[in-house]
Amino acid sequence: MPGVNPVEALYLDHHAWLRGWINRRLDNRSEAADLAHDAFVSVIKAGQAADIREPRPFLATIAQRLLAHRHRRHVLEAAYLEALAALPEALAPSPEERLLALEALQQIDRALDGLPAPVREAFLLAQFEGLTYDQIAQRLQVSASSVKQYLTRANRQCLFALPA
Repeated sequence: MPGVNPVEALYLDHHAWLRGWINRRLDNRSEAADLAHDAFVSVIKAGQAADIREPRPFLATIAQRLLAHRHRRHVLEAAYLEALAALPEALAPSPEERLLALEALQQIDRALDGLPAPVREAFLLAQFEGLTYDQIAQRLQVSASSVKQYLTRANRQCLFALPA
């Protein structure tokens, strides 16, 4: 389309298709519209719209990542709420504290995203189960020195992800 920038052309040609593709997986039109929007925001941020050769597979890959993030966020939230439900009422955090804790967990999840699975798992075992290097090494079937490297990498990732 002459006079149309690459992002606009991509959006006009594929937005309805992507929204439908996501909706078939979620069966939720509102969330599908939000995730389709987020996919195009990702394309805009990357600044590479003109280089996309196969738009639909490219957009589907972005959407699959967004669906995976959504699923992980829901699993994380459910696990947190389950842990809260197990607390005696006197120890239960306020709604504001719950929201802050959930946001912190989501921030950690985003920070760990992209790290290899053993690195993420070592971090979670250390932070949430309180396991020692040797216990983590045994669980992951690696050496304690590997666990130390994993935790250093994960901690560095979390540190750099903190807002300035």
